[in-house]
Amino acid sequence: MKRERIEEIAEILDKRGKMTLEQLEEIFPNVSQMTLRRDLFQLEEDGRIIRIRGGAMSVKEVQKVSGEAYTKKSALNTDAKIIIAQKAAALIDEGSCVFIDGGTTAMYLSKEIPDRNCTIFTNGIAVAMELAQKKNVNITVVGGQLMKDNLSTSSPASKDYFDLTNFEIAIVSATAFTPEQGFSCNSQIESDLLKRVFKKARQVYMMLDSSKIGKINPYTFAKIQDIDVLITDDHFPKEYKKIFEDNNIVVM
Repeated sequence: MKRERIEEIAEILDKRGKMTLEQLEEIFPNVSQMTLRRDLFQLEEDGRIIRIRGGAMSVKEVQKVSGEAYTKKSALNTDAKIIIAQKAAALIDEGSCVFIDGGTTAMYLSKEIPDRNCTIFTNGIAVAMELAQKKNVNITVVGGQLMKDNLSTSSPASKDYFDLTNFEIAIVSATAFTPEQGFSCNSQIESDLLKRVFKKARQVYMMLDSSKIGKINPYTFAKIQDIDVLITDDHFPKEYKKIFEDNNIVVM
């Protein structure tokens, strides 16, 4: 019975793309919310869905726009990314101008951003598509070469583009971090874009889940001193937290 229900939930999500927990409760009125949550946990472990705030999204829905590599990244450390995204979303005020990168944590952030009047610049295709569902959010996508592994764009021409645009806050993420090498990524062209973003923003918020600590990617785009706020999860080591605090970085 349980397995049949889980399969039915998976099939419904594949058809509809994504659903809230309340919508699932309407379909399964005799099943408790706690049981449905456990079913979603099981489907996520099976790699068939991605849990989002208040519900779930079919992996097939994500693959429509993101491809397999991005989908796999989206399914890693989901709980930490959602927590970080919720914290970051609370920092975006009405009327703000914000740059958001194209990482998978940024995709979760785009789901959490309230539908209020603000302007978002992004180089993330999946991020822009998620934001497009909100009526009051103004979205500008930075063009350039498409990096398929994280569905983001970048171009040397972005330097000229950013010379003519303004945003108060940059909310970005890194795929690797060490105190010695700083924040790094896998693409030089992406690294160059983020460096330009850091120069334009008045404040830089770094989203970093604890799984990225101790890893080094080829291209460093920022050091600890280049950010203003670190947004992380509950498993972030205390000794690393102290390093940031000693550099007058706010840790959330």
